[in-house]
Amino acid sequence: EVQVEELHRLLAGMEKEHRSLLLKMKEGEAELARLRSVEGDKLAEQDRSAQLEKEVAMLREKIHHLDDMLKSQQRKVRQMIEQLQNSKTVIQAKDAMIQELKERVAYLEAENLEMHDRIEHLIEKQVSWGGPSSRVRSKSEYVSSKRLTGPKPLPLIRVVET
Repeated sequence: EVQVEELHRLLAGMEKEHRSLLLKMKEGEAELARLRSVEGDKLAEQDRSAQLEKEVAMLREKIHHLDDMLKSQQRKVRQMIEQLQNSKTVIQAKDAMIQELKERVAYLEAENLEMHDRIEHLIEKQVSWGGPSSRVRSKSEYVSSKRLTGPKPLPLIRVVET
């Protein structure tokens, strides 16, 4: 009987230990499931983090590329502005030269007209004084001069036949 009681007591202790081990096993499995869930979350976070790092690297590369393009465009704009300013300077210089040439042409035309008038006046004086032969010369005896119109006016010269 003592041995049977001892076996019962051992059996009861084993059952108790069995229940406690089952409870510990369930707790362990729950903890393991929780840890796996946490690890899964960590893996998901790590995956998301890696994905975000790739996106950031790609965006940095795009920004760098856009900065290079922007600098290139700014250089082109600066060059175009310089060319435009140089062209304006050249145009202003040519405009000034054209204006100066117009003034010189106007001066020379006025001088030419004055000389033409003086020559006509001198010819009329010669004709009215009678000259070496006292006959009056007709206008047909003189080679008439014509004022030339065009891009470059020529000086007017009257040739007198003697």
